[in-house]
Parts: sequence; structure tokens; C-alpha cells
Amino acid sequence: MTVQLNHTIVAAHDKLTSARFLADILGLEVSPRYGPFVPVRIPNGVTLDYMDADGEITPQHYAFLVSEDEFDAIFARIRDGGLTYWADPFHHSPGEINRNDGGRGAYFEDPGGHSLEIITRPYGSGS
Repeated sequence: MTVQLNHTIVAAHDKLTSARFLADILGLEVSPRYGPFVPVRIPNGVTLDYMDADGEITPQHYAFLVSEDEFDAIFARIRDGGLTYWADPFHHSPGEINRNDGGRGAYFEDPGGHSLEIITRPYGSGS
């Protein structure tokens, strides 16, 4: 068996709100609750299991590799939702996307302050 990431826990102030946000933006569905978790299953089988956390949440980074068509649909939802987006992880280029490795990418934040990224090419894969 090869090693595969199966799931990760994502801290949130409101697990259902954060899970719905991700699912809505990516065009996915929120899975039924599992114990204290609200999972969002990514098409490659990995789940992001949202869990309520007290106090301050340390922002994490989650990047999603998407097709060109998926990028268009997701990016339209980002813009239609009035979300701020950036071309870079340090938020130096607001309102822009990047063209790294010959693809397209954008960063935006979820309701809990986590940094989300959509890319159409894996890093190091292109020009």
C-alpha cells in the first residue's frame, strides 16, 4: 500500500459555517457529521474534518489542485461572493491571480482565517 493522506482536522470557531464555506466555494458537499467533526470530502478521497476550537486559531494553509474549468467556476464564486483574493501567500498582490508554472492560482481566506489556495498546476511542474 502506498502512503496516502486520508484526512486532516481543521480548527474553526464554527465548524459548520467553515465546512459549508469550503464546500460552497469548491463546488463540493458537506458530509454528514462524524463525532465532533463536519467533514468535507475532496474528490481524491481526502477529508478536511472541521472541528470547533476555543480561543485563537493558528491559521493554516490548504492548497487545492483544480482543472482550468474548475478554476474558472471557483474563481467566479470567489468574485461573486465579494471575497478578497491575492496572487501570493503574503497578500502583497490583492485583486490579482498568479500564473506560476504556466497555470493560474489565487489565495483567499476562510471564515476562520485559514489561507486557501487554488492552483491549476502543481508547483515546479511548468515554465
